[in-house]
Amino acid sequence: MSNKTLWLRCEKKEFERRAALTPSTSKRLIDAGFEIYVERDDQRIFDDAEYEAVGCKLVENNSWSSAPVDIPIIGLKELPASDSPLPHTHIQFAHCYKQQAGWSSVLSRFHRGGGTLYDLEFLNDESGRRVAAFGFHAGFAGAAAGALAFAAHKSNVKLGQLEPYANETAMVADVKSKLGGNAKGLKALVIGALGRCGRGAVDFFRKVGLEEDDIVKWDMAETAKGGPFQEILDVDIFVNCIYLTSRIPSFLTEEQIAAAGQSRRLSVVVDVSCDTTNPNNPIPIYSINTTFSEPTVPVSVGAENPPLSVISIDHLPTLLPREASEQFSSDLLPSLLTFPERNSARVWTEAEKLYKEKLGEAAKVEGL
Repeated sequence: MSNKTLWLRCEKKEFERRAALTPSTSKRLIDAGFEIYVERDDQRIFDDAEYEAVGCKLVENNSWSSAPVDIPIIGLKELPASDSPLPHTHIQFAHCYKQQAGWSSVLSRFHRGGGTLYDLEFLNDESGRRVAAFGFHAGFAGAAAGALAFAAHKSNVKLGQLEPYANETAMVADVKSKLGGNAKGLKALVIGALGRCGRGAVDFFRKVGLEEDDIVKWDMAETAKGGPFQEILDVDIFVNCIYLTSRIPSFLTEEQIAAAGQSRRLSVVVDVSCDTTNPNNPIPIYSINTTFSEPTVPVSVGAENPPLSVISIDHLPTLLPREASEQFSSDLLPSLLTFPERNSARVWTEAEKLYKEKLGEAAKVEGL
């Protein structure tokens, strides 16, 4: 089997419509001599026919486990929970390097199967910046979800199921409509505003019509004093876009919220960073990830105080699946073109080194 081969698996996470490889990036890989296998998938935003038209080889849905073990499997979200060993090489977001819930059992599957994990979150360029990230679209979509939750809150209803949009124009128009056609007077705070994710959130708020002074933009300089921060309580929507690497003082606490009583303005928190099960989560006011079908979770605010809800969806960019996929896959493409030389290409050798370190940690925890 040629070492220039990739197998695009279907995504099993509910509502996930993005793809790690798009038809356009698949064509560029094929033009470079790759063979691309694509699992049939009605859930994916790109039709099977779009892949077939550029020369991909279509295979049955969710059949990657029976693929030859020398074919690398590429996907986005984590694999469904299972105890089965993993003998293949997998390229994906695994969410198991920062001691998230169940992290060691995930890695133990690779240990027992002899496979390898290249986590997309930890493919970095020479400066340490990720080669590909959904950050901008995560922030953009997170701000949109927050605005929709705010509109529902103003109508005294709970935000219902979120549905992916065909494109950005449709999303902006829908949210504007839900806000009554005018977002003036709405105030939002974005922490991590200088990063990809934060820039996306700020861009969305501008596009739906918030006044510039009503988009509060914080980054490391503004949070250096350490939380909790009263300023968060004084806006309508708070969007957290930081990349958490270590323990920091909490931005917001249940005690602070209860103490504010009925003077609190804040009604929606969007935790785009979504470190829900991370022991260092700086927003310890909720404990579960929310979903597209149940996008919000209420916060304990104290008796007779105004309601507050959290959005903590860990695949927000799928609200704009086609645009988010095209951007991410295009950014990832240069690294994928070097994957056949992964034993010497720096981005891959560093990712494999990190994998082996985490695998060793998991083996100790699991007693392997």
